[in-house]
Amino acid sequence: MVTTARAWKGVAWLTFLGTAGILALSVGLNYLLLFSQVLTPFGRSMVTAILLPVVLGVPFFLFIGLKQMEVRRYRRELDKSATFDALTGCLNGAVFTSMVERRTARPSASGPRSGAFLVIHPEHLRSINLRFGLEWGDEALRLIASTIRSSVRAEDLVGRMGTSMFGVFLSGATEAEAKEIGERIRMRVAQVYFAPKGMEDALTIKVGGVVFETEVEFADMFRSAEQRISGAQDGAAFELTHLHS
Repeated sequence: MVTTARAWKGVAWLTFLGTAGILALSVGLNYLLLFSQVLTPFGRSMVTAILLPVVLGVPFFLFIGLKQMEVRRYRRELDKSATFDALTGCLNGAVFTSMVERRTARPSASGPRSGAFLVIHPEHLRSINLRFGLEWGDEALRLIASTIRSSVRAEDLVGRMGTSMFGVFLSGATEAEAKEIGERIRMRVAQVYFAPKGMEDALTIKVGGVVFETEVEFADMFRSAEQRISGAQDGAAFELTHLHS
């Protein structure tokens, strides 16, 4: 309430001062023109009619236009913050889930949908946080997310699932394509230069995935892909299976 009252007080003062300034300018201009020996009465009226709208209108409409640009920028930032994860730039969990569900829904006339779903889990993230601090753990997540996004196709979806897990939806991908993309992500992450506090450290991930050829629920895809991560032990960094309806 106090903040709102102060805001309205500022608006009131701006309105009062702006109106007073406009009145002073108008009266002063008309006073000067009244004693002009060069201009006829018609000329003085034309100067007033043209000059005042220009002097007053240009700053006013420029101000309004700048404010509209500012409002549009704020709206774009709000839309972006509601869609994308602020840390990694990936789709946030809720938006990612909704978009995947829409893409996997089977329209009545188009037949079954196919594709693949990958879950990517960074390894040793807790160790990075403990050894170097949370800011370096965040940097590791940003690097991994950037590598994932640069390794998938333009039509694929990448989302941050929870704190330290990523989901990748490969619409229409075959088993061979899913394996290729999953291995590409894993190898590129391993090649990322990561040197917290000047000490080079390796980034590694495990990838679990499922391929499907019929309409499936998001929860089933996620659970099955996550199970493949749990089953990836000792060097088996990428596990892929088929999901049947």
